[in-house]
Amino acid sequence: MYEQLSKNVERVIKVANEVAREYELDYVGTEHVLLAIAREGTGVGGKILQALKIDEFKLKNAVDKLMKKSMEDTWVFGRLPGTPHFRNVMAKAIEEAQKLRSREVCTEHVLLALANEKGSVGEAALAELGGTPERVRAELNRLSSQKPMAS
Repeated sequence: MYEQLSKNVERVIKVANEVAREYELDYVGTEHVLLAIAREGTGVGGKILQALKIDEFKLKNAVDKLMKKSMEDTWVFGRLPGTPHFRNVMAKAIEEAQKLRSREVCTEHVLLALANEKGSVGEAALAELGGTPERVRAELNRLSSQKPMAS
């Protein structure tokens, strides 16, 4: 499964682990992945957040507020500890990449999956800042039409 991930997504997952450690948690949740995409700022996922005027600072404030309300069970994704929502997001990101005929899972696929993972802290934080699934997909479509397609 990991061999399908782009270098940007591998980096985002590594940064998500760092973000989780900053929160002194022993699991990676959707909120950590979302913050990692914002922190990295690279890839189409980062550009979508920038276009929606959603930055790491705003996301961190939204996540902090939401995390006070609930904590999720942990789940292990390979060697990477993660929540059930994290597992769902990664599975949905793979589906998104396949639908879009991408050779690998990229940050935009992860961001689309995050925006659609109802009940997760990452989805709630993104939605609170206007990052609805429709807006994320529309921005992806806009950015995709601007760049030449890779062969």
